[in-house]
Amino acid sequence: MFETTVTDKFLRYIAIDTQSKPDQEQIPSTEKQRNLASLLAQELAAMGAEEVIVSPQCYVYAVIPATKGSQAPALGFVAHMDTSPAASGEGVTGHIVRNYDGKPVCLNREQGIFLDPRVFPSLGKYVGQDLIVTDGTTLLGADDKAGIAEIMTMAEYFLSHPEVRHGKICIGFTPDEETGRGVDGFDVERFGAKVAYTVDGGGLGELEYENFNAASGKVFVHGRGVHTGWAKNIMKNAMLIAMEFQQMLPMEQNPMYTEGYEGFFHLDSIQGNVVETRMDYILRDHDRDKFEEKKKIFSSAASFLNEKYGPHTVEVILKDTYYNMKEKFASHMYLVDIARESMEKLGISPVVVPIRGGTDGARLSYMGIPCPNLCAGSENCHGIYEYVSVQSMEKIVMLLIQMGKTFERYGGESKV
Repeated sequence: MFETTVTDKFLRYIAIDTQSKPDQEQIPSTEKQRNLASLLAQELAAMGAEEVIVSPQCYVYAVIPATKGSQAPALGFVAHMDTSPAASGEGVTGHIVRNYDGKPVCLNREQGIFLDPRVFPSLGKYVGQDLIVTDGTTLLGADDKAGIAEIMTMAEYFLSHPEVRHGKICIGFTPDEETGRGVDGFDVERFGAKVAYTVDGGGLGELEYENFNAASGKVFVHGRGVHTGWAKNIMKNAMLIAMEFQQMLPMEQNPMYTEGYEGFFHLDSIQGNVVETRMDYILRDHDRDKFEEKKKIFSSAASFLNEKYGPHTVEVILKDTYYNMKEKFASHMYLVDIARESMEKLGISPVVVPIRGGTDGARLSYMGIPCPNLCAGSENCHGIYEYVSVQSMEKIVMLLIQMGKTFERYGGESKV
């Protein structure tokens, strides 16, 4: 059906290290993301896409022109090029497990690393399918290079089949989504579509228009060092005070114990010594009021410890990252309906769930581009146990094509 398969594209893209780096001022946060951006631009131009450009900040834009006579408004598809800083993205090699049999998959025999369905029950959905896995030393990068490969394969199809009627399709590939800055430099006008979909979700059928409200929290604990033999009433151990801070947060509001609409406080990293300790947190909640309450709890813990140990002992920096895009969908639910209808036409069961995270689409929705999130097929992202089904990626390509056709039919009815 396609000149190069979605699997071919995916394996080519994951071989390029695009890991982003938090706490960087520049965009992109890592120059190596430009390597994939350049390749995608070259491939899009070779396919015949128009207005292909890589911006100075490493955003890739392209347009698939509308077919003659189409009255549909422009439709956008967005995916991100970077991979998570949570696991290595260097030297990624994808291995295909043919006709998965439901048993543990050996990722790395030397290190004894297995992808075990007893730990990862989602594997049960993929018996009989072909899985692309890691070698147990890196993440795979299906988040979100599966989304990129699917969009690129869709683009190739439309550009090589001019007889298939569709409206203008706008493509955007972003850097730094994993650091929360994926659309800091996104050019809404240059992108060219007033509505879009991110292709950045999980298993086949996922469809999302709700996400967490999100904030980052940095905690700096300033202690006082002194010889342990004379430490009484003098030493302030920054590491122990940091532990107190963590213990003051609601224990049950931890990612390990939450699901669905339940929010959390997540301690993402900690480093330090007696004198200085730093902790990095993420705060999440779908409910805006509960989200604001979490920020108050976070700041109150610091205030309490400063009363106990002295002013400026604990310094907190809170920064909102993104908000629940559901607030922007009151007049744009037809976008969800189009996705649902397209899935059903292909025999895909829509699974409408709240995102327990965020996407570029969350912030784009607040920038004037309502942007639900579609499945990309990835499972167990942000770690060495990440995998994706070949059949899921192929089905998602068909879904994107179907959505282009369905959106064309909605052209006269659209609320864009």
